[in-house]
Order: sequence, then structure tokens, then C-alpha cells
Amino acid sequence: MEKETIKRIADNRKAYHEFFIEETFEAGIVLVGTEVKALRAGKCNMRDAFASIDGGELWLKQMHISPYEQGNIFNHDPMRPRKLLMHKREIDKLLAEVKQQGLTLIPTSIYFKGSKVKVAIGLARGKKLYDKRATEAERDSRREMERRLKDNDK
Repeated sequence: MEKETIKRIADNRKAYHEFFIEETFEAGIVLVGTEVKALRAGKCNMRDAFASIDGGELWLKQMHISPYEQGNIFNHDPMRPRKLLMHKREIDKLLAEVKQQGLTLIPTSIYFKGSKVKVAIGLARGKKLYDKRATEAERDSRREMERRLKDNDK
């Protein structure tokens, strides 16, 4: 069996700064042709994107996919809501988590898996300011240790 190749298009680094990602799920996404071509060119911004459940369906909102340059009249609206494809029981599980625990659905990355476009959706809890500071201090100390280890090896 041939292993499917995964090619990253974009990551939502802001999501990891603003939220604790507790669990991630993979979802398909409904796109029009020019959106797929724009994604192949890497024209995607996920910074303010979020997912919501409306009428039992999962929707990705505020994700910007730039119009395809050669798309002329067939181009898409860059900020349109896009339907995410998941099994009904997975959507019901996400809805229960969001309602009971007050979590948020945040897209963490978008990538090609084979020829299909997939979105990683994270079940996220917001960080407080002191959590962000602690994460930043931990990252800075890790960088400093790596820098000193690198200097000692020379």
C-alpha cells in the first residue's frame, strides 16, 4: 500500500500562541476550482479563522484564500464561509465539547493529503495573559539552552 504524501500549505501559529490546543481532528473542506489552484500556490491566511457548527454542519469562517491570478470571472470570494466535511458523530462530539466546556474550534493547519485538501481543527481553550507569558519564557529558556549547548560543541 502506497503512503499518501502530505504537503503543508499553511499553519496557524497564532492559534498556538492564543490557545491551548487540547485535541485535533482532520476534516475535508469544500472548495471551488480556483481556490484549490490558489492553495497550490500557497495563497492562504488562517490568522483569524475559526470553525463553527451551524445547523448540524461544520463551517470554516474568516479564512482568507487569495483570488487565483488567472481565474478571471471564475474567481471566488476570498473570505466566504467554507463547509468542512466530517462524520455526523464527530460533529456531535465537537458540539458537545464546545457547549459543555466552553471550548473553541480553531483551524491549526491546512494541507494536501494526496490530492485532497484537509484542515486540522483544534479543540482549543483560550490562554490567559499569564499563560502566554509563561509559554514565552519557557520558549526563550529552551532557545538559550540550545544556544549554549551549540556554543559548547564548538
